[in-house]
Amino acid sequence: MPEQCDCASRSGGGDPRPYDALLLLSFGGPEGPDDVVPFLENVTRGRGIPRERLKEVGRHYFLFDGVSPINAQNRALLDALRKDFAEHGLDLPVYWGNRNWAPYLTDTLRTMATDGHRRIAVLATSAYASYSGCRQYRENLAGALGTLQAEGLRVPRVDKLRHYFNHPGFVRPMIDGVLASLAALPPETRAGAHIAFTTHSIPTAAADTSGTPADHTRDGAGGAYVAQHLDVARVIADAVRAETGVDHPWRLVYQSRSGAPHIPWLEPDICDHLEERHAAGVPAVVMAPIGFVSDHMEVRYDLDTEATAKAAELGLPVARSATVGADPRFAAAVRDLVLERAEAERGGAPRRCALGALGAGHDLCPVGCCPAR
Repeated sequence: MPEQCDCASRSGGGDPRPYDALLLLSFGGPEGPDDVVPFLENVTRGRGIPRERLKEVGRHYFLFDGVSPINAQNRALLDALRKDFAEHGLDLPVYWGNRNWAPYLTDTLRTMATDGHRRIAVLATSAYASYSGCRQYRENLAGALGTLQAEGLRVPRVDKLRHYFNHPGFVRPMIDGVLASLAALPPETRAGAHIAFTTHSIPTAAADTSGTPADHTRDGAGGAYVAQHLDVARVIADAVRAETGVDHPWRLVYQSRSGAPHIPWLEPDICDHLEERHAAGVPAVVMAPIGFVSDHMEVRYDLDTEATAKAAELGLPVARSATVGADPRFAAAVRDLVLERAEAERGGAPRRCALGALGAGHDLCPVGCCPAR
């Protein structure tokens, strides 16, 4: 696993200046049956989707009593971040705000502004480049700050931290998750198991224009979104081979497709892939959700419920590896990202930790990065 630096060497309290707070920025989710349709109205605002259609779309949430797992996951991550910061002497309060549900981003930024914070680092719970996973969060931040300005508040400066898809603290927990899933398979299937690295499907047009303009494609190759996932998948597969001595075949596949059926989205779908692998005689599959930070609805339903049911129908043994969630190594990675960016903002040349071939991402998005589709 090529690595650009030993991130463990950036230990101790560190200097977070100029930052005086960290904002955990996430998607949000309903916390009860009555929240489901209003939440989906927030998510789809401006698209003209009828309320009855939203009730149908929300059936996944009703299977879980209308509660999205993402909120509990974010609370656990908040606790992990605060614990890690305290243990390493990093005096930086951590707040939480969402795009689509309480605590809403604008409300949280208003609280941070009235608490006196003037320079805020932002960690979004999306590790890869895409419009919905990066630029839209930047637009949300700009809109929220515009609201605060209109209210007459002193507007803080916010800086979104770089993509962390290949940070060791994000990747190494996923390596351990795949190894644990392989170990959980029936012994007679383990050596021949394939790995399906999964992520959220997005329209091919959005994938092709993800990342910087230099990353953009026009042929369905997927731009930075696909390239970043493939790079992480290779790192994990190589680490698994080094640990087990077995070269498990793998493929990047997709899940959670939505939208009009005539619009091309990234494929293959995980369920289609399971059918194809079963037909090819593969004895077992590990589903590794590398595109997701935590076990939210796309993982709990699309993998643990739908894809697992498909595998049972086929008689194909499967195991689903863990997401990073509130792993202490991820909390340490967030601390590292804050200190790295703080040093850069002070004019220094920080070590930038990354595994794989793509290297550490940029701090500031150039013009034309991940345009809205």
